[in-house]
Parts: sequence; C-alpha cells; structure tokens
Amino acid sequence: MEKNNRLFISLLAVLFLLTSCYNHGQQTPDAWDLTKEQIDSISFSTTHHYTQGYNFVVNADSLLLQGEEGDSLMVVRHDRLVVAAIDIQPQDSIDSVWVKVARDQLTLGWIHETELLKAVSPDDPISEFIDFFSDSHLLIFLAFLVVVGAAYGLFRLNRRNAYIVHFRDISSFYPTLLCLLVAASATLYASIQMFCPETWRHFYYHPSLNPFELPFILECFLIAVWALAIVGLAAVFDLQRRLSFGDAVLYLGGLVAVCAVDYVVFSLTTLWYIGYPLLVLYIAFALWRYYHHSFERYRCGHCGHALRAKGECPHCGALNE
Repeated sequence: MEKNNRLFISLLAVLFLLTSCYNHGQQTPDAWDLTKEQIDSISFSTTHHYTQGYNFVVNADSLLLQGEEGDSLMVVRHDRLVVAAIDIQPQDSIDSVWVKVARDQLTLGWIHETELLKAVSPDDPISEFIDFFSDSHLLIFLAFLVVVGAAYGLFRLNRRNAYIVHFRDISSFYPTLLCLLVAASATLYASIQMFCPETWRHFYYHPSLNPFELPFILECFLIAVWALAIVGLAAVFDLQRRLSFGDAVLYLGGLVAVCAVDYVVFSLTTLWYIGYPLLVLYIAFALWRYYHHSFERYRCGHCGHALRAKGECPHCGALNE
C-alpha cells in the first residue's frame, strides 16, 4: 500500500509539472485604445473563434482559392495557411464571410468561410487529434471493428483461462477504475458536443492541456483525461508486480479491448441519450464484479498473502479459518 501511495504521489507531481506551463494567448490591449478594425476583429473572433493571423492546416485533398486578379490557386493536403484578411459581404447569398488565406507570399487568395472550414483544421496537434476522433464515419467503422475484434479476443483469452478485467480479474482495482474512467470520459465528451457545442468549438480552436484555465465542463473533461493517463500507468506498474510477463501482456491486451469497446459504445449511445442509464448500469456492474469476485478481503495468517476467501492458502498451503 505504501508503494502504491508513493507511485500516485509521483504521478500527480508529473501532472502538475506538465500543466504548469500554459500559453494564455495574445493579450488584448486596453479597450479604450482599440481601433474600429480591432474591435471588429475581436467581435468576429468571439463568434467564429478565429481571426486574422490564425493558422490552419489543409486536411482535404485540395482547396481552390480565388486570387486577387480572378485567377485560381490550389493548395493541397498538409499545406499550412494563415488568415491574412476577413471580409464581410452581406449581398453574397452563398456565404457572406470571405476569408483571405496565404500559404506563402506568392500563394494567397479568397474563399468562402464554409468551404474553408470544411477543408482545414487548426494547426495544432490537439485539434488534429480531436478531428481524428470526431469523424462520425470513423466512429461507426471503429465501432464495428472494435466490437468484433474485442469479442473474438476476449473469447480466446477466456478459452485460455487468462485473466480478464470484469470477468476473471486480478485483485488490483486500477484496471476496473481505468475502464470506468474511459466510459465516463466518453459520455462526458459526447455530452459537451451535444449541449455545449460553442464551448467545445472554442476549445477546438484554442486547445490547452491545462484544465484549470478552462470552463468548468471542459475542466472536468481534461481532469478525466489526465486521470486516464495516471490510472493507466498505475495499472501497468501494478500488473508487473502481480502477474508474470506473459500473463501481464495477455491481460493488457484484454484491458485495451474492453477500454476500446467502452469508448465506442458510450460515445455513440450518449448521442441518443441511452449512454446515461447505460453508464450507471455499467458502473454498478463493474463495482459488483470487482468486490464480489476480485477483491481480496483476507490475509493468510502464516505468509501474509492476500486471500479472496478463507481456506487453504494457495501460496504456502496454510489453512485459514
């Protein structure tokens, strides 16, 4: 127990060190010194979450820009663009917002905002990571792939009588806690997208790994993400102590499969509100399975090893009544 406490203290110290550095972004000058153009820029940034000088990266195969002289310019996937100017044209029936972007000094042109945003993502690794896991087609494909693969993998592990979280589990609570955190985080992630879309959109354009500089709902989500990393490391270290290398590898494979199923199931079912009662049932099931089938309530009076039930100790053979 003392060893586990030292492990958690060390991991928490790493967490605080990683979140201590935060870029607060561009500092806004005093409101009395702002020009009309600056006020318009701030107003646009408030509603659109980006403004002049913002950086994008192209994630479509290609993107067509309208040059200053009416010619067409093309940028391709992975090109980096900067917003050079923004123009509002109320008479435009397609899209009143025109954005001028530049790849370099020779490649710059105008494009409708709707067309631009469909083909680019913020030039930030966190935003690109969010893009990857927010793709609905990808989620549906992953749902099918993960459920089928996990079911087959868990079936094979069960046939080999291997340790599996929730079913033939070890006495460590970390794997169960990790699965519950994945399920809760996936539910919260989907809930933010449904009920606080503008809050999520602002985070998407201005991401941060520091939860203490964000709105409360995003703070909870980022804390859950950091908790996933900490509990995941704690589970790996505890497995090394409790299982042989081969058994630990098999157990980790099953744990990853269960976590993947949790993420896909809860992120999708929450969109239809089924995820909320399902999460309550899953928490009850996971806790019941652990405390009734994995929790070691006793210790051998002879060798001191933890035991799930009274009787003969599997380690030294002593009888415990």
